[in-house]
Amino acid sequence: MSFVSRSGRGLPLLAATILGVLAGDAFAARISRLTPPSELFASGEESPVIARFLPGQRFDLQMTIEPDPGRTIVSFDFIVDDQSTLRPFWVDGELIHDPRATLTSTVTETGPAATCIAASGRTTGASGCKLVAGLPGNATVISRRAYSNSRAGVHTLRAIARQDDGSTISATGNFEIVGIDAESGQVAKNIVIFLGDGMGAAHRTAARIISRGYAQGKAKGLLAMDTFPNTGMVMTASLNSIVTDSAPGMQNYVTGNKANNNEEGVWPDDTRDAFDNPRYEYLSEYLHNLQGKSLGVVTTADVFDATPASMAIHTSARGNGTGIVDQFFDDRDQTGLTVLLGGGRKWFLPNPSDSTSPQPVNGSQRRKSNDYVLGDDIVNGWGVARGVLDPERDLIAEFRDAGFRYAADKTGLDAAFGAGTPDKLLGLFSYSNMNVAYDKIAGRRGDSTVVDAFGFPDQPMLDEMTDAALKVLSKNPNGFVALIEGSSIDKQAHLMDTDRWTLEVIELDRAIAVAKRFAERNPDTLVLVTADHECSGAAIIGAATVSAATLEADPDAGKGVVGTYEAARFPKYTMAEDGYPQTTHIDGKMLIGYGANADRYETWLPNRFPTRDTQQPFPPSQSPANPSVRNESSGYLITGQVPGDQATHTATDIPLSAYGRGAHHFNGVFDNTDVFFKIGQIAIGGAD
Repeated sequence: MSFVSRSGRGLPLLAATILGVLAGDAFAARISRLTPPSELFASGEESPVIARFLPGQRFDLQMTIEPDPGRTIVSFDFIVDDQSTLRPFWVDGELIHDPRATLTSTVTETGPAATCIAASGRTTGASGCKLVAGLPGNATVISRRAYSNSRAGVHTLRAIARQDDGSTISATGNFEIVGIDAESGQVAKNIVIFLGDGMGAAHRTAARIISRGYAQGKAKGLLAMDTFPNTGMVMTASLNSIVTDSAPGMQNYVTGNKANNNEEGVWPDDTRDAFDNPRYEYLSEYLHNLQGKSLGVVTTADVFDATPASMAIHTSARGNGTGIVDQFFDDRDQTGLTVLLGGGRKWFLPNPSDSTSPQPVNGSQRRKSNDYVLGDDIVNGWGVARGVLDPERDLIAEFRDAGFRYAADKTGLDAAFGAGTPDKLLGLFSYSNMNVAYDKIAGRRGDSTVVDAFGFPDQPMLDEMTDAALKVLSKNPNGFVALIEGSSIDKQAHLMDTDRWTLEVIELDRAIAVAKRFAERNPDTLVLVTADHECSGAAIIGAATVSAATLEADPDAGKGVVGTYEAARFPKYTMAEDGYPQTTHIDGKMLIGYGANADRYETWLPNRFPTRDTQQPFPPSQSPANPSVRNESSGYLITGQVPGDQATHTATDIPLSAYGRGAHHFNGVFDNTDVFFKIGQIAIGGAD
């Protein structure tokens, strides 16, 4: 539902409505979408205010207009609080807006031309874009790029368009500028966000049970994240669902705005192009432009993946890997990108054939089909690179030419610091997602069967990557924003591989300990530990009532071995000097159930090989295809609640823990978008 007014035909509104009914489509014109999204436009209610921004944070204004049949749009305007956004204006001597560098050059009656005027399959307009199916043939999408406002408070946004017959169409929404309390104390120069992808409370608890142990009901120690003095609970919904995926689950924290599932740094629109959606500024862009901060992205996933990309990338299609990694590099001056560490080499290697069938021998996945070329409106408005469809691009070479020191493995990462700490650092340690901690540790202990099968046996642990990243980032006297992601908590929880995701949490916690020590030495640092969502509905249901040997002898024992309540007792794991359990296959091992599970065969035993990772260009042949066939010859069937062959995300609130400058702001229950404004206050206005 949208609230739209019509004028210019010399008829009272009621009479016009009646005639419109009688005439069929004669009065069908409307603004069907107004961006930023607002409840005022959607339902007529002024609250809650959906779109919120920090002072001066840039964002796009956009409307989709469906004119009367046979009519065209000849002029338009976006009006904020009775002021046109298409002309420069001043308030109390202050220049509030100057659009001269941000709009296309073609001028109509009231302002620059639309970014997209298109109809079913026809390409026209400044962006050369195409509209989605289902819109009328004369529908028009108009954008005002990179608008900003510095006046705190709720603002009214009115979109107005005039047809060629002189009638006007309008719609009203709102947005809020969240003010900064200046001089509220000392600011945080450095912001470190640890994101345990999919990590809910049960995941944290399971890692504590394994790595610290319990004695007569008391934990024998705490995880590093448990020692953070302030903890709150975060609501994780996306713009279009109570159950988020990882793209909005991450980007909501660092933009202050909700995104649709699968979208990063943009709102939904009515064009087909995945890279031309209306944008809003990331924390990295905002603080780089305002304070000169650097950006570091560290992940155990492929660097194109939803969480790392949701620190800097603007796209409505999280899977468009070629364009995503190109945008990391091409727009590094917008974000301050200084460190990029993780997997994903397949997107950086040239692919002159523009095909992955057959798979190129170098593992490249670069293709024109998931790359981008931007229109003048975005290039001029945001000051970003236009982009090129270039699967043949050698992106590693370009990073090197731009001053990034490159590491291909753990040995190379160590060597990158041999001649001193580099100014910039790129590390790509696998074709796609990195090996999980369970397998990396096995390789370091002498059992390299799994890591050898993946072809990248010399991969760093997350704490080693974190240490390297902080050394590089801390060279910037203006500070930095860093994301450090433990990605396969989520990936292995999807696969219901308990032994692997529990060690992923331990690996993340060891990296958190590195950052906590950094913050102790640098008290102007804020460290946050949270998740984008909970994955799998994981629950600690008890412990095995039999020995490890008995489980091996009878792997389809099933429910009969699950000890609940007092029968669970206290599982006792032995930790090795490397900080990980000597084995997860112990007598009386902890057992995990899943509330959002797909069908699987359960043995309660560790799986020799991880389940198939479909993002790998050369997956090991030993990996089972999915949990519904894994162990089918030896385990017992657990029927799941969800379709497909993987566990799913849940809508459960997740914990956030904070340490360092401004940590006391993170108590209670709050929305994930609130985190952005808390960080903004601490980084700009300070925290008492």
